[in-house]
Amino acid sequence: MTGLPPGPPPRSEPAPGWNQSLSTGAPGIALAHIAAARAGDGDWKTVHGWAAAMTRASVLAAPDACGLFHGAPAVAFALHAAGHPAYAEALDILDAHIAAVTRTRLRAAHARIDVEQLPRLREFDLISGLTGLGAYLLHRHGEGELLEEVLAYLVRLVRPIRTDSGEVLPGWWSSDGPDGRPCSEGGHGNLGIAHGVSGPLALLATAMRHGIIVSGQAEAVAQISAWLDDLRRGTPEAPWWPETISRAERRTGALRQPGPGRPSWCYGTPGLARAQQLAALALEDEARRRRAEEALAVCIGDPGQLDSVTDASLCHGWAGLLHTVRAVAAEAPPDSPLARRLPTLRRQFEEFIRQHGMPDDNGLLEGRAGVHLAINPCSSVGWDACLLLAG
Repeated sequence: MTGLPPGPPPRSEPAPGWNQSLSTGAPGIALAHIAAARAGDGDWKTVHGWAAAMTRASVLAAPDACGLFHGAPAVAFALHAAGHPAYAEALDILDAHIAAVTRTRLRAAHARIDVEQLPRLREFDLISGLTGLGAYLLHRHGEGELLEEVLAYLVRLVRPIRTDSGEVLPGWWSSDGPDGRPCSEGGHGNLGIAHGVSGPLALLATAMRHGIIVSGQAEAVAQISAWLDDLRRGTPEAPWWPETISRAERRTGALRQPGPGRPSWCYGTPGLARAQQLAALALEDEARRRRAEEALAVCIGDPGQLDSVTDASLCHGWAGLLHTVRAVAAEAPPDSPLARRLPTLRRQFEEFIRQHGMPDDNGLLEGRAGVHLAINPCSSVGWDACLLLAG
């Protein structure tokens, strides 16, 4: 069972923007074929076909319309993962556009902070925002002035903002609702790694671990970690975090979410645990690392939580759960409960596939490409840098 999507790409786009969507389209599917080719289980002719499909139409490089999962950064992420000399010239061209997009986005973000307005989710999140662009820069170049500028912005994002009403909110408190649309009810705090504060936390911590550090970075990692500590619920033995929090919930401390949500990469305990483990490793905080790993071990040992996983996908299904646990276990002690639980978790995943089948979609986040990559990990590709799991 590989879950590898079909080989040759279609001759025309199934949907507008499909050629440059890392989530649902050609770049994400290409990643699965790249991993297969680099592992010796696929062929480069197929990869080249998918690369051609990505660049058949104009690649989007408008600052307000592209991010890691769409447009030039999405195409460049896949081409870079291939590590093939045939793509060097295209990557140089894409990099110039991505640098221009990033600088434009940074100027707008700093101007917004200057007037103490709350951010939109897409300003800073992993999927569409500057965290995602920073993840690309780290994956592609390893270091550089532009990446440091993104990190400096994220440090500034952490600082509190005083609203017009006099209320002081965390700087990453979004003016949007959880759906990413403007909200008239005070916005929300988003904890997830895909759209919320765990994304900046994971990027800041990962960059620190690579020796890329700007002023205030360690303090920002500690500050976000402390905020997540304040929002932890449950018991010391079985903690969990809400997916989002409203302004009213923040004031009262009473949450509408009654218990742990679906154990997913995007919003659940797995993604939050990995972000906090990365923070602990960056800060050399053994107690925090242990708490993060224990929280995830409790999560995957709870049949009730596992029963809420109802699809095979990478974003919020079994593939994402398995791969996130694998990433956390790889940096936990060898005898940790997570390492011992991994073979059982994989068998449960495979049993789910046997009973319910593969996803209908072929894409990365909710389709077969993500399932293939989770079941057949190829560490040389580094594909999970787009999920901020690579560390």
